[in-house]
Amino acid sequence: MFATLGRWCHDHRRWVLGIWIVALVVLGGIGGALGTESRSEFTLPDVESRRGVEILEGSFGGAGAGQSGSIVFEADQPVTDPAVRGPMEELFDQVRDIEGVTLSSPYDADGARLISTQGEDAGQIAYAEVELPQDATYEEGQAVAEEIRPLAEQVDAADVYLGGQTFAEFEEPSSEILGLGFAIVILILAFGSVLAMGLPIGVALFGIGLGTISVGLLSHVVTIPDFATVLGVMIGLGVGIDYALFIVTRYREGLHAGLSTRRATTIAIDTAGRAVIFAGTTVVISLLGMLVMQISFVTGLAVAAAAVVAVTMVASVTLLPALLGFAGAKVEVTRWRGLIAAGLVALGLVGVALVSPAAGAVGFVLALVVLVVGSFARPLKREVRMRSRRAPEQTFSYRWSRAVQHHPVRALVAGVALLGVLALPVFGLRLGFSDEGNFPEGTDTRTAYDLLAEGFGPGFNGPLLLATELPEGTDVASLVPITEALQADSGVEQVTGPIPSPEGDAALWQVIPTSAPQDAATTDTVNRLRDDVLPDLEEGAGIDVAVTGSVAVQVDFSEYLASRLLWFFGAVLTLSFLLLMAVFRSLLVPLKAVVMNLLSIGAAFGVVVAGFQWGWLGNLMDFEGAPIEPFLPMMLFAIVFGLSMDYEVFLLSRVREEWARTGDSHLSVANGLAATARVITAAALIMVFVFGSFLLENDRVVKLFGTGLATAIFLDATVVRMLLVPATMELLGDRNWWLPRWLDRLLPKLDVEGEHDDEIDGPDGTSSDEPQRTLEPA
Repeated sequence: MFATLGRWCHDHRRWVLGIWIVALVVLGGIGGALGTESRSEFTLPDVESRRGVEILEGSFGGAGAGQSGSIVFEADQPVTDPAVRGPMEELFDQVRDIEGVTLSSPYDADGARLISTQGEDAGQIAYAEVELPQDATYEEGQAVAEEIRPLAEQVDAADVYLGGQTFAEFEEPSSEILGLGFAIVILILAFGSVLAMGLPIGVALFGIGLGTISVGLLSHVVTIPDFATVLGVMIGLGVGIDYALFIVTRYREGLHAGLSTRRATTIAIDTAGRAVIFAGTTVVISLLGMLVMQISFVTGLAVAAAAVVAVTMVASVTLLPALLGFAGAKVEVTRWRGLIAAGLVALGLVGVALVSPAAGAVGFVLALVVLVVGSFARPLKREVRMRSRRAPEQTFSYRWSRAVQHHPVRALVAGVALLGVLALPVFGLRLGFSDEGNFPEGTDTRTAYDLLAEGFGPGFNGPLLLATELPEGTDVASLVPITEALQADSGVEQVTGPIPSPEGDAALWQVIPTSAPQDAATTDTVNRLRDDVLPDLEEGAGIDVAVTGSVAVQVDFSEYLASRLLWFFGAVLTLSFLLLMAVFRSLLVPLKAVVMNLLSIGAAFGVVVAGFQWGWLGNLMDFEGAPIEPFLPMMLFAIVFGLSMDYEVFLLSRVREEWARTGDSHLSVANGLAATARVITAAALIMVFVFGSFLLENDRVVKLFGTGLATAIFLDATVVRMLLVPATMELLGDRNWWLPRWLDRLLPKLDVEGEHDDEIDGPDGTSSDEPQRTLEPA
């Protein structure tokens, strides 16, 4: 099937390219017309915070349960002064005129609670509560913020800032452009060919483009978080280049062996293409495994990332063979004009990411000038001398493998010790959500957060809401003991309530903790109120109080995911073990792969905990130490394990091929490592730079995700592949490939190598003698 697919796409390349372009344009137009409906919902089944939200929706009109933000302002004089009050009331009136917006002002009859009473600036800091419809999307919240900002800038009597997650500034990331610039350089160094460099990048961009559009369309039927597209771009760029790189490498091997472009393409798709589908499917399955959590937020992340990976994978085995058909033998020729132009494009991309679009444009214009001048100038038209290919025994990877194999115990101990030390912080992992205090200094969101903390206390940014249904005839005065008990708790700063509902069928309390939303002390307060403070009082009053609010929802969300992480990890590990066992017909090879991947992922998690939870990277990247977002371990695990599987299959399949050919279990390891070293190293470097470039973004979650992925890939490509794999395979020898006969009969046959003999090319079993095209390369 893969041979037929590769051959058909090569022969019908114009149709294939046309279909991809039409799909991109048509779906892009539909997506632009429909827009997206991104939103972050933490809806959980059967948890206390959800029950509280339902009470708020049913009895209080959704108060505190919908999308909300705040307009925080600070003046040099009391905010009640007419010089401040007049302009601010005018602003609030304008905001109330925005469709769907409800605003509570500090100048309302009951608005005194919205004016600060703490600190040196007491009375000079205040805020207005802005409520949006409960079903408002992220885009709608941002649209309201964009309407308010110019109105706020016109106020001279006070400094006005928009606060809260609904109005939080989120800059579209541009660091993937930086990663793309590094990818150009790495691919040229690895391939020595400009055209061979351009093919993986082109396929990745097509996959990302169509995948991102698909995510936008899916957001109309699945709840997809607002930053899911960012993660999709990050993952799609990495895997897209990665997958295409493997296929192009195999294609060039065919050309070096004297095959026609048609046959080389067919073999590349039937061999490397199989491995791509196998690895990509593993990533998709791992991501979709998160659907078992039955949480809309996690489901959205999983679907978005899986969609981008799936589209990129399909592009690698359909669009790429079509592009190879256009390229032909030109991938083996590079001229100085193309090499210089590619370098200038890379510099332009770096300029766009780090300086400005104008700075990047200079590089692009110079690249165009070089190409134009190079059409006439003889020196620029000359071919770049290609590096001579060395025998495997002469490569650094071969010599390194043999050195490790001569001291396997030392290498094994050193590798395990290094990964073990890096993984130690995992034992201090605390899952939770960072608050707006982790936004970069100088942003409206961070300034508003700091002002509220200064004027009302650190817990004011994350109030708890306690709600209960009241039996008919219940006197609200009978609930006063609950208020007193709440106020007496060491983690509570202030209690407001009980507030009866309009129908008298429910009551509400607002509790301000003494600590910030992301602090472990706030989580302790939530759990203490639920487990110790409220139970006895509830029994005496005959009611059931639910602790809810955004902080309580996040606590429940974190604990819910934490309780299911091990089940998720176990399912992915078991599936990976079974798949590898079926592929390599071995018990020990997949077991080693699973254990070593666990070590590298554990080490990456350790770096993330030390850097982002303990705050060791805080000064370098401008954020405070905070808990690790509970969905990130799952996402990191699913993606990294799938990518590690990619490298594992590519390396071990060549080792097994050498072992089957020579029968030497020791020499086959060095030969396999030497044969795959360049392409795996290039793929890993691209991944590291692409993911690592996201450290330059302002958003903490994006930085965290990029750090985890880059670290895991780096460790997998260095410590695991260069130390642990040759050391363990040397120690086990022929036992690497042992499998009980009864188990061999039970396992399905999974072929990731494909067929690549002389009969693969023509539909009638004959080979093709298609002439090589002579179009001049760049």
